[in-house]
Amino acid sequence: MARLKSEGPKKMASTLSKHSLQPSKMPRVKILGTGSFYPERIVNNHEISKKVDTSDEWITERTGIKQRRFSSPDGGEFPTDMARSASLTALKNAGLTPNDIDLIIFATFTPDHRLPSCATILQTKLGITNQCAALDIAAACSGFVYALSLANAMIKSGASQRTLIVGSEMLSRELNWYDRASCILFGDGCGAAVVGVNNDPTDTSDIISCTLAADGTGRKFMELEYGGTAYPLTAEIIDTPKRYMTMQGRELFKVAVRTLADISFSALKMAELTVDQIDWLIPHQANIRIIEATGERLGMPKEKVIVNIQEYGNTSAATVPAAMDGAISEGKIKRGDLLLLTAFGAGLTSGAAVIRY
Repeated sequence: MARLKSEGPKKMASTLSKHSLQPSKMPRVKILGTGSFYPERIVNNHEISKKVDTSDEWITERTGIKQRRFSSPDGGEFPTDMARSASLTALKNAGLTPNDIDLIIFATFTPDHRLPSCATILQTKLGITNQCAALDIAAACSGFVYALSLANAMIKSGASQRTLIVGSEMLSRELNWYDRASCILFGDGCGAAVVGVNNDPTDTSDIISCTLAADGTGRKFMELEYGGTAYPLTAEIIDTPKRYMTMQGRELFKVAVRTLADISFSALKMAELTVDQIDWLIPHQANIRIIEATGERLGMPKEKVIVNIQEYGNTSAATVPAAMDGAISEGKIKRGDLLLLTAFGAGLTSGAAVIRY
């Protein structure tokens, strides 16, 4: 079950040690199936360079990104559309039907609409008729790990049996073409997973630990200030840089690497495991330099780090689940493998989970 890092290092260590003494009292939670979806349209760096003053070499060297996917603005690839496709794949891989789901948790900061929630729209698009609970969470790039932690807690408490968790983003709608340092980073996509109770005593699959954190003092590093109730969109700002997300790249890099490593070590300590026992690190796909620096800080060999940023860019809440599904589909990740998921996003939010897949 998730424990907030904000409890403080000493208090958290005490809490975790007590928790780890009684694992048999809680059911194990298994990732039953995964799925992912990316839009058809491929946008490479050369196409981006036609819109802003940049080049393939400049983008590749600084980010590791060669291309990304953009959703069709005409519909059919909005966040809930992508989520429907990814979720159906996850359900198929889990051997379940939509009505087997009793909770939907949808992570996004680019929803189809402000109201109703993406989770309720997805419920309808999947044809679920059992009136299962459905909610959205907005934790930016950490969204899927937050959703996983919440699902883990709900299942282990008995409040849910089978939860569908989704990270889906249409970031192409939010690109700031006034800022070449940020507009080159993002793409669209979705990842989904079905998690549920593991009743097989011979199956060791489990979500072993989850830890979450947030530091609101770092909000200025990445924010989209306009468009909410504090600063509504007006005709005067609709076509200005104020309309878009802003980033302080250099400052964010330093904080991201340190935070990703620290939250990962917290999850490992909670699981009573070490880095060398982990088979695969699945980090948020923000920037190849951040990924490499985080791996080095953790002491994780490059060959054990799942990376797909070169093909898809930063898809925010979708990066971790989609990268995980891709590695499972390719046969890299196998049942019984130990996975370390770690993410960092605006807020500043962060989260990590250790999973026996």
